[in-house]
Amino acid sequence: MAATNPVITVLCPDDGARPAGLSSLESVAEIRCTTADSLSEDLRGARGLLLWDFFSRAVSEAWGSADQLEWIHVAAAGVDSLLFDELVDSEVVVTNAQGTFDRPIAEFVLAAVFSRAKDFPRSLRFQHQRHWEHRETQKVAGLTALVIGTGAIGREIARLLRAVGVEVFGAGRTARSGDADFGEVIASDQLAEHVGRADVVVNAAPLTPQTTGLIDADVLAVMAPDSHLINIGRGESVDETALVAALDDGPLGFASLDVFEVEPLPQDSPLWGREDVLISAHMSGDVVGWRDALAEQFLDNARRFAAGETLRNVVDKRKGYVPRH
Repeated sequence: MAATNPVITVLCPDDGARPAGLSSLESVAEIRCTTADSLSEDLRGARGLLLWDFFSRAVSEAWGSADQLEWIHVAAAGVDSLLFDELVDSEVVVTNAQGTFDRPIAEFVLAAVFSRAKDFPRSLRFQHQRHWEHRETQKVAGLTALVIGTGAIGREIARLLRAVGVEVFGAGRTARSGDADFGEVIASDQLAEHVGRADVVVNAAPLTPQTTGLIDADVLAVMAPDSHLINIGRGESVDETALVAALDDGPLGFASLDVFEVEPLPQDSPLWGREDVLISAHMSGDVVGWRDALAEQFLDNARRFAAGETLRNVVDKRKGYVPRH
């Protein structure tokens, strides 16, 4: 008897948006498209699951129906919305979208560095006011940047910053020297001892128990005077109350924020309306064509899964990210 093609369930957002190219899998897999309300029913008998609705937490609620599940692919770099104890302890393999967002996010960080250094936000305000005011701006070459998170995104950020003359060092789980992209890497749990060396601090760390609240009042209090914080990791890594205080009273000079503790950012957030904060709507990696790139990445892994081949971007579920080999 011929082997039956595996069932792969695709969790789509409530608006029904689906990844392109699903029909190309018809010869190797049975595809079930569903939404959060129907996931429990459509997860039964499925061997694979795609989280196209990548921030959904519906999997934990439907876990009891995962009677044959072997593989989950998340169409995002971060998997913090997915991981829960039963999944971590299971044999289910988790893969993610590592690689898709590295360059776009690094470009966003580079743009944020130049925007603040060249005072673009004030120039735009003055333009709207028809106000002419000559100023001197900051030179980017020679700045020092600390990139928190030494994964693929952090490394691409480091490479782009170095290319324009920024001195870079990193922060990761373990301290080391001689790193190809960062040179020196400090231990993240010693952040307060080193953060004052940096003119620019970039949070590119995945959200884990170790990085939740990592940039707290103690760290913010010892940042360099007039320094620039850029957060493209996760909002929960930064204490927003302490961030506002550090902007109000120093030493922090500016913050470029793409992620927040609560998203969308609430209308009553004190971050709105500030001239020393740049707010973007969790879009640092979302360049034209990003959804098609995510779909192609899933289709490749789905074909590998159906053929029993090695999957790409396997996440260490206990660490919460794809280990660097």
